[in-house]
Amino acid sequence: MVKPQAPVDLCLTGRALNDEHADQAFAMIRKRSIVINGHKTSITLEDAFFSALKDISKQRRSTLSEIVTEVDRTRTQGNLSSALRLFVLDFYRSAPLQRDPLSRP
Repeated sequence: MVKPQAPVDLCLTGRALNDEHADQAFAMIRKRSIVINGHKTSITLEDAFFSALKDISKQRRSTLSEIVTEVDRTRTQGNLSSALRLFVLDFYRSAPLQRDPLSRP
């Protein structure tokens, strides 16, 4: 007897996934509303990047909206969500290296 295959969905990367994996993939990326220069817009970011943006705004003692506005104003290409991911990456790349807590002294 041949076992029927689960329905197939496409995730944002274009890979075919069964329902249980598709739910996990889509749960990682969320569309969020934010205000930029007084105008409401939406960004689509993974939870980890959004959390990092909130952490960066706390470290800089500024609002999330101010950070996103700055990134939007200074980006030279690509969409805002991509620019925000690159901003987070650059922020943490430029941070002083910290010792890996799993490494031996």
